[in-house]
Amino acid sequence: MKINWWPWGVLTVVSLVLLCFFVLYPLGVLFGNSVLDESGNYSLAAFQSLLHDSQYVEAFRNTLVLGFSVTACTVLVGVPFAYMVARYEFPLKNLVAVLPILTIVIPEIIVGQSWLLILGNNGLLTNFMADLGIELPSFYGWTGMIFSMTLVYYTYIYLGVLAALRGFDGSLEEAGLSLGTSPLVTKLRVLVPVMLPAVLVNALVVFTLVVGNFALSMMLGSRVPLLSVMTYNTFVSEMGGSPALQSAMSVVSIAIVAVVLFFQKRVVERKIYTMTQGRAPAPVRVRSGAALLFTGAVGLIILASMLPLIVVFIAAFTETSGPVMRWGTWSLGSLQRALQGAPEPIWNSIQFSSIATVVGVAFAVLVSYLTIKKRNPLTQALDYIVVLPLTISGTVLGIALVQTFNTGWLILAGTSGIMVLAYAVRRLPFAVRNASSTLFNIPESIEEASISLGVSPLMTFFKVILPAMKASLISAAILMWVTTISELSASVVVYTGGLETMPIAIFRQVDGGRLGLASAYGAALVSVILLPIIVAIKVFRINLFSSK
Repeated sequence: MKINWWPWGVLTVVSLVLLCFFVLYPLGVLFGNSVLDESGNYSLAAFQSLLHDSQYVEAFRNTLVLGFSVTACTVLVGVPFAYMVARYEFPLKNLVAVLPILTIVIPEIIVGQSWLLILGNNGLLTNFMADLGIELPSFYGWTGMIFSMTLVYYTYIYLGVLAALRGFDGSLEEAGLSLGTSPLVTKLRVLVPVMLPAVLVNALVVFTLVVGNFALSMMLGSRVPLLSVMTYNTFVSEMGGSPALQSAMSVVSIAIVAVVLFFQKRVVERKIYTMTQGRAPAPVRVRSGAALLFTGAVGLIILASMLPLIVVFIAAFTETSGPVMRWGTWSLGSLQRALQGAPEPIWNSIQFSSIATVVGVAFAVLVSYLTIKKRNPLTQALDYIVVLPLTISGTVLGIALVQTFNTGWLILAGTSGIMVLAYAVRRLPFAVRNASSTLFNIPESIEEASISLGVSPLMTFFKVILPAMKASLISAAILMWVTTISELSASVVVYTGGLETMPIAIFRQVDGGRLGLASAYGAALVSVILLPIIVAIKVFRINLFSSK
């Protein structure tokens, strides 16, 4: 394919160079450091140390167990949930279909903090049950992690399966029933194979998120060794020393996701079913006891998912005395300390996220336009590299950036620049995919007509393409804002004194037992997340949470 070098070929090369420098190069440094000793000679000593370290082997095993356990639980919750929404009519169904999507905007640090307020050692429900003579099991460890992560991540399974069910041709199921096959067997033979790719693809997303999870693992993991936490602790203890061990741990984390991705891809490729879009089965209205049961089941899941959002605001206005929350006694003390006494984390979060959002969306629009509308041999590589951060945990990405940009001609470590860079690189794939959604529907003829009238290709892009992308641009910007301002795993690695953000402040306050102040920062964080979403829905009339 011939490359039209000006302007799109040049812009493709520039984009590719930037991605290679800020994505591939740090990963190359990370892999290189994992096989070098303190003298700079080639060595596998770091990996050998990991193999002989019983605690690390246990962390490796625990990470896999946690990943598969949470993934299985999300499938058990998400698939039936999606099936009920797609196939049945019951009270408040429209609300039920949308609310799970809202859980995506709740930061994980808020989820962990809120459940500790409820079920922690000094939690509201824990103390209430203790007064009744009932001692609840500890929420720390496996119970808390699996429970909270399932409620955070089941939405990914729910959305994927719901889309598959709504695209399913109901006549196939009717044909099976007409041949005398029982309803259960028909679903197993016809419906399940069509749903399976959607389940597997989204299950991989969940598994990847669980393996790289830092916030919930650190807050609730207690004495359960996990790779993400151990990698962070090793990084902190090795600051200024040899990066070999932390690099080796990071490489193993990447390898886990790569292996699972390989097997998932092989299975999905064998299970792909081509289907012409048909008529989805009409939802069946359920009545009386069944309707109550359906509504109660999905309502309970949604309530548990949304509870952290409610609890964090209640706790922000609750009077505290050190680690003790005086529930039912209201006070503005925690909010005053956060907003007036120590507002730096709030301003840092807004500043870093704003810059990352502007830079990330601008670059995402360019990359998505090049890969969809101006394809050439280089854009395929561009498309692969831009989604690479999806397979890397925030902790690993942060370590790679610190190791790469702490020396040399470009020193970013210890500056606000590395915070913005970590935000932009980590969340760029989401912005690119969101910005791409409209480009597929813009006809080539519109652009060609503009150019034929004497408008240059660049001016055509600004005058024709960008206005047509308005909705997807706003959606991409909001998604970038929401995910960057709540980022913890990468920022907690790259930040230094004076660069503390709200998620980091919440993490430190919870670690110090100051749950009231943590809740105040949490309420501020949720507020700045929800504000642009409300503006987009009310002012720009963009339906961000459409269930269709």
